Amino acid sequence: MKVILAAPRGFCAGVNMAVNSLELSLKKFGPPIYVYHEIVHNQYVVRSFQDQGAIFVDGLDEVPEGSTVLFSAHGVSPEIRRQAQARKLHAIDATCPLVTKVHLEAIKYAREGFTIILIGHEGHDEVIGTMGEAPESIVLVESEKDVERLQVKDESKLAYLTQTTLSVDDAGRIIRKLRERFPQIQNPPKDDICYATQNRQEAVAALSPQADAVIVLGSQNSSNSQRLRELAADLGKPAYLIDGPQELMAEMFDPSMTVLVTAGASAPESVVNETVAWLEKSFQATVETQMVRDENVVFPLPRSLRMSLTRGGGEQSQPVTAAASKPNASS
Repeated sequence: MKVILAAPRGFCAGVNMAVNSLELSLKKFGPPIYVYHEIVHNQYVVRSFQDQGAIFVDGLDEVPEGSTVLFSAHGVSPEIRRQAQARKLHAIDATCPLVTKVHLEAIKYAREGFTIILIGHEGHDEVIGTMGEAPESIVLVESEKDVERLQVKDESKLAYLTQTTLSVDDAGRIIRKLRERFPQIQNPPKDDICYATQNRQEAVAALSPQADAVIVLGSQNSSNSQRLRELAADLGKPAYLIDGPQELMAEMFDPSMTVLVTAGASAPESVVNETVAWLEKSFQATVETQMVRDENVVFPLPRSLRMSLTRGGGEQSQPVTAAASKPNASS
């Protein structure tokens, strides 16, 4: 067997920042650290932090007054921030800056009287947080059929935004449909779909033709990981989305196959290594990394955490940043 390791893959800058924020918060303040929703959509990461004393909650009423709470990379609505303040919580905001960008765009368009079409998946944490910025001004669409059913009061005051982790192709189809129906619709200066999502999809599209099957490391509730699996399947390849090698069986593969291995933006490299090791052991696989795009983006830790670390003195007193990925020219 031949294994092709896709590059880029795995953690993006936003996930790196959020994960580092929780690691350092546990060291600085000690457990328990409460986290509003999953820090990232990856079961391996969530379980690892639970073992270290992180408590993941779905409502701030589960967090004792005065405790430390960390907001996940997917962002939260203003109402959640108000609740945190009312409960006198020490809030650390680990929202990905690219998600924050979408929130700020929503606020801007709403203040200018626009109806905002948000392209995304209903119930996703990021969508809930973005819609919370201007609930009276935002309409969610998930498909081209949703666009056909849209009714708006003023077509001259219409703009669209997108969830950052969508399929580039799927979002493109919906945007084209929006432009057909509403030629005057406005859009943000830069694409909302994050560079890491785009780059990982680009790598799968470029490398899948060489492969007989595709393994995507990621959890079922990870939007960007699901998009990678769907993309490989659309290209005619058997594609498996798994949390780790424990979900694989030898009969899923032929020993002579070429297998492409990649990982969603919230999947740690350790599970990639475990999966590759399983393939090596099971099929005497040889491994080759193929780079489609170089990445080298860094997001700083949340300001409140940087200040706490600085006040703490010692080795952790210096601001820390999370290394990750470099955007392509279009992002």
